[in-house]
Amino acid sequence: MGEPEEEDFAALFEASLQTRQLEKGELVDGTVVSIGPEAALVDVGGKGEAVINVDELRNADGEIEVAVGDRIQAMVVSTVRGVTLSRKLVAAAASDRQFEDAFHSGLPVEGKVERAIKGGYEVRLGRHRAFCPISQIDVRGAEASGHEGNIYQFRIIEYKNGGSNMVVSRRALLEEEQRANAAAVREKIVPEAVLNGRVTSVRDYGAFVDLGAGIQGLLHISEMSWSRVSSPSEIVKPGDEITVKVLRVDEEKQQISLGLKQLAADPWSKIDAYQLGQQRTGRITRVAEFGAFVELEPGIEALAHASTFAPASEGWSSQVAPGMTGTFEILSIDPEQKRIGVAMVAEGSASAERTPASRPGIVPGARLTGKVERHEKFGVFVFLAPGRTGLIPFSETGIAKQSDVQKAFPVGADVEVVVLDVDSSGRRIRLSARAVMEASEAEEVREWAENQPGAGGGFGTLADKLRAALKSPKE
Repeated sequence: MGEPEEEDFAALFEASLQTRQLEKGELVDGTVVSIGPEAALVDVGGKGEAVINVDELRNADGEIEVAVGDRIQAMVVSTVRGVTLSRKLVAAAASDRQFEDAFHSGLPVEGKVERAIKGGYEVRLGRHRAFCPISQIDVRGAEASGHEGNIYQFRIIEYKNGGSNMVVSRRALLEEEQRANAAAVREKIVPEAVLNGRVTSVRDYGAFVDLGAGIQGLLHISEMSWSRVSSPSEIVKPGDEITVKVLRVDEEKQQISLGLKQLAADPWSKIDAYQLGQQRTGRITRVAEFGAFVELEPGIEALAHASTFAPASEGWSSQVAPGMTGTFEILSIDPEQKRIGVAMVAEGSASAERTPASRPGIVPGARLTGKVERHEKFGVFVFLAPGRTGLIPFSETGIAKQSDVQKAFPVGADVEVVVLDVDSSGRRIRLSARAVMEASEAEEVREWAENQPGAGGGFGTLADKLRAALKSPKE
């Protein structure tokens, strides 16, 4: 008999709790039952539902962060014509008891930053003044005058002496909001995703970009542009809003790699426009020991190897400098490795005016003019064309062994030679200066013989044969 009576009493007690009148300033838990354009209804366990402004259910991005069925905590701000709830405490109308309740519950309090003081800010909370340390005003460092006059949401983190001594934090709410949004943001950060972000800092090696909720990725200097970038500050600066592409995500190291150049077409996709023998204008970007790098267009960089430059007494690099522009001939193209070999064409030179088909070939018997490049014990190296250097063995120099070869063939001087041999690769070329001298002597003998009274065909015939054997194909 006692058990049914106990059950009836429990039911009546529960019903009394459910139907009791809610009081202004009271903190309640409720379930969202519907969401409209301007307001949402929350079941707080009473006879009806309470109302809350839908704007109080939005996150920093303006999106509604709760759904029907979700539990929320709020404060009763009015009981006139129904119960009205708020998830923040409007300080101007708050009582001391409500401030204390907000401190214990963590309910946000609206306040105005009055002025900067030593170590932080003075914040007006209704008729009370609170202190916000400078480290608690934002998730990032802030200048002392950066927040004066703004109205923010704060959390009371210290409450003493009936509210006469309060310390507040805005950073606590911002970090909580970031944590709530981080999961949603991370779902979007996957390879190939294109996202908007804000540049937070620029370093020598790249820039850090905030993708939302405090999640940052690195935009490396090599991923900023198809063209060579000497400094990241040429492309971005702190505070810039940019669109980037996610390249890689390393969950273990919590590292996100971003790209900017990937949002533009790769210039190498149009490499078919480049042809061997073609001449293009280029700009020298840097000079290395082995050659000069040449920008033919943004994103297309070629190498003019040291061997392609004509010899000079001060060295090949004396002919070029970063920033210098000129005409370059394309010698080789490797689309897979993204490499182009070029040679600088001297302004006003014959090679600048001739087409590739009209240039004399380096073949046995050809008579060519080159430049002395360097001396070795076994002979003299002669620059014939970009990337083509031949050797005059000492025996083919035409001078006596005791003679000074460096004086006879000074570096940088023009020298006329005859091609004796060329290997199958076209790179090992044997030359003769002696053959040119002999041909010249034979020509002189022939002319002398022809001018003698009663000259026959002896000397002339011999000279003609020698001349025919050595004459240039172009003659």
